Amino acid sequence: MISALLSQVGLPALISILSGALSVLEHPSAAKASEALLKVSDVIASGGISEEQLAEANRHTEKMAELEMQNYQTTLSEINQSLRAEVASNDVYVRRMRPTFGYLMAFTWAAQMFGIAYVIIFETDKAGVVMAAMGNLSAIWAVGLSVLGIYVYKRSEEKGVPSMRDVIFWNAQAKQKG
Repeated sequence: MISALLSQVGLPALISILSGALSVLEHPSAAKASEALLKVSDVIASGGISEEQLAEANRHTEKMAELEMQNYQTTLSEINQSLRAEVASNDVYVRRMRPTFGYLMAFTWAAQMFGIAYVIIFETDKAGVVMAAMGNLSAIWAVGLSVLGIYVYKRSEEKGVPSMRDVIFWNAQAKQKG
């Protein structure tokens, strides 16, 4: 994604985007980084950095993005290999890991939502703090729910469950015939 962005608009645009994103954060380090990026942007605009240097910086950034993407693909490959090993396992617990994880995620999600609902309804003075705390948990929930999504998707694939696209296609075919 970053390499595609760089190839289309280049480093000056990326600097501008990052500077803008950092400027909205209310943190001294982010503000200093934003100011530093604005200075670099001014130097580029005034010609203080040559076209050759800018092209080399773009090339280097593209290469770094490529390496990062390869690292990401390797990580996904490792995850997929472990999922395949899980499916092929004769160990009952290993095969039950996905459903167990799903039940635990559903239970903890429900417990959290009931807890939040209780606080909002019965202890409204604490609702703001609880909602902020829930926001801080969003990253960990994103990871857990992503893993659960992969588990469900892979299990559906193993069972031969049709994709949503197939279901929509079949429904459209049935409507045309009916």
